[in-house]
Amino acid sequence: MCRAWSIRWSFQFIVAVAAMVALMLLVAIVSEAIAGHAMAAESQIAWKAHLEKVDDAVSRNDLTQAVMLWREAYAAALRSRHWEGMVAVAEAYRRLGGLAGFARASEAKARQIYLAALFRARQEGSLDGVLRVAEAFADLGDREVVDRCIAIARTVAVQARDARGEQRVRVFTERWAMHKLEVEKQNGSGKVAR
Repeated sequence: MCRAWSIRWSFQFIVAVAAMVALMLLVAIVSEAIAGHAMAAESQIAWKAHLEKVDDAVSRNDLTQAVMLWREAYAAALRSRHWEGMVAVAEAYRRLGGLAGFARASEAKARQIYLAALFRARQEGSLDGVLRVAEAFADLGDREVVDRCIAIARTVAVQARDARGEQRVRVFTERWAMHKLEVEKQNGSGKVAR
């Protein structure tokens, strides 16, 4: 009987130890997930702090420093894996290019960044992102890409079953069509001017 009690006690002890180890592992996994989520959220917005530094350098008229700081903002936006940072750094680069005398080169780089933002927005199913990129390409006068953005925006809105989103796409499309007509009338050639 003493032996049976001892075996039962040892078995209960082993089960208790195993349960404690499992509980400790669960706590470690949950805390790691929470910490990872916090780090991911931080990486999603790190580009904002870098762009603030760019703006500070521009306000001091230190364009060389602003361009170097922009590179850090761009790297942070790439790491964020979201469209918003990409659009922001592209816009900042266009401003820098205008101020520092490399507007054409900055527009070319901005186009690449806007395209990356478009792919990210489409992947995220972000209608806001797709429409924001469409606006950026409209500002650049890139008709083909704006039309492609509109097609992607329609798909995103339909997939989300978002009637309001579909309405937003219609409004943007109508506004874009009106803009194209105005530009064509002004140019007389049918080409969008910048």
